[in-house]
Amino acid sequence: MGGTGGTVSTGAAWLERYSGSLLDVFGTPQRVLVRGSGSRVWDADGAEYLDLLGGIAVNVLGHAHPLLTSVVASQQATLGHISNFFTSPTQVALAERLLALAGAPAGSRVFFANSGTEAVEAALKLARRAGNSADPVRPTVVALEQGFHGRTIGALSLTHKAAYREPFAPLPGGVTHIPAGDLDALRAAITEETAALVLEPIQGEAGVLPLPPGYLREARRLTREAGALLILDEVQTGVGRTGRWFAFQHEPDLMPDAVTLAKGLGGGFPIGALITFGSAVSDLLGPGQHGSTFGGNPVATAAGLATLHVIESDDLLGNADRVGRHLREGLARTPGVTAVRGEGLLIGFDLDADPADGLAPAAVLAALDAGFIVNAPGPRTIRLAPALLLTTEEADGFLAALPGILDAARAATAGTSAAPSAGTARPEPAQE
Repeated sequence: MGGTGGTVSTGAAWLERYSGSLLDVFGTPQRVLVRGSGSRVWDADGAEYLDLLGGIAVNVLGHAHPLLTSVVASQQATLGHISNFFTSPTQVALAERLLALAGAPAGSRVFFANSGTEAVEAALKLARRAGNSADPVRPTVVALEQGFHGRTIGALSLTHKAAYREPFAPLPGGVTHIPAGDLDALRAAITEETAALVLEPIQGEAGVLPLPPGYLREARRLTREAGALLILDEVQTGVGRTGRWFAFQHEPDLMPDAVTLAKGLGGGFPIGALITFGSAVSDLLGPGQHGSTFGGNPVATAAGLATLHVIESDDLLGNADRVGRHLREGLARTPGVTAVRGEGLLIGFDLDADPADGLAPAAVLAALDAGFIVNAPGPRTIRLAPALLLTTEEADGFLAALPGILDAARAATAGTSAAPSAGTARPEPAQE
């Protein structure tokens, strides 16, 4: 299984070839996956896993969804790439659909990219254009500590983690980071020099950390009063992940100035988007001021339309809400779990452990051995971001196995305070 050209290769053989051919930016892969169906995947050695990570919140329809597969193949067979000198019905229809789902007012627009970090780059250019158009110029963009917005140079200037930033300094300036959730710090930071505030409604890579109640609403009030943009990074939280189309919709009547999307938007096909709200914001970027060769191509936008159709027709927003609530309640009852956070099917839970022990990375390996794919964004935190079609029965299978997984992880880390091994607690891969 997993061979090419009539040969059969084991996972170990593929990993050896991987190490000799791919740039070592992700560490050693945990497994070599060759097939998927729904919420399950199989590796090159025939082992089966329940995928509770979903390609890091990407595979909202699971693997090999029949409608998505059919639509992508049909569109590629009809019209694939056309460049941005032209448009296509799927591009226009997806833009209109996103504007409607976001409740965007007249004059709102969409820019399509290929990934989350590209969507954030477009948002950062929007912020700079707003700041440079002001009189006097507004030179500062405010972002939150513990935030993750991507790894291209512009997006990296918004991302806070020093380990990501320092090897690539100097980064573009004019970005101020403030403590996440601190209202006093927020009020002090938003001034007449602020072009934009950029934040995630739930900080995914930090361990699924929601902002405190009322924070988004206060951020909206402060930015509006100061004349700054409120830009929400919903690359991870958008497209139904939290049980709403957008995480900001958990706050009634709240409307940002711009939102970035990617990950789940194409159901696994690469696509990103920037939504701008209202004509004043949408008019900031004009012809020639931004672009993308592949962004908004017919296949990607057809995939986006198919993904949104399935989410709506199969009530996957409701399923994410119900199954996510069931999972969080079950996790809260699990011995050794000290905190549970999240909305819908974006969930983080902390383990009763010293961070130096690396229990969460060990639990990732133990979970793999038990047939489950999870992620450790921190030394004692596990993140779940499965397909929105995950069933209660599948969730219960994980909950039943979790005590044994944690026991195995504790046994593996007993008497050690070593740093997490490569490939287990490595940071979230780039939003390409």
